[in-house]
Amino acid sequence: MVDEVRAKFWGGQLDALLEEIARDAAICGVKLLDPGVIERVLKNDESVCAQKNPIAFKKLRELLMLGFVTREKAADRLGAVETEAILTVIRDHLQARHEGKLGGTPGSGKPASKG
Repeated sequence: MVDEVRAKFWGGQLDALLEEIARDAAICGVKLLDPGVIERVLKNDESVCAQKNPIAFKKLRELLMLGFVTREKAADRLGAVETEAILTVIRDHLQARHEGKLGGTPGSGKPASKG
């Protein structure tokens, strides 16, 4: 029961964070799930934006950094496998909700391949 409550808590935290990341990415026109894009955002490369919006881009970058910290904390509390399973479900849900605006391969929870 405790593990179920913990998983629900961390799933909710990650879902809310990833939803806000997806929203800011959509505002900026950033295809986060395409190869190398997250790294470019973290390096403060605004050229990944299809729409110029410095405030939304700054928030997106900060939320991505927070996302990595939150994922690590969730993995510490739940385990890496459980955390990845939760993130895959959330990614698939976000990708479907944002109709391909995030890039990547629909339904896979993973970035698109380069080939």
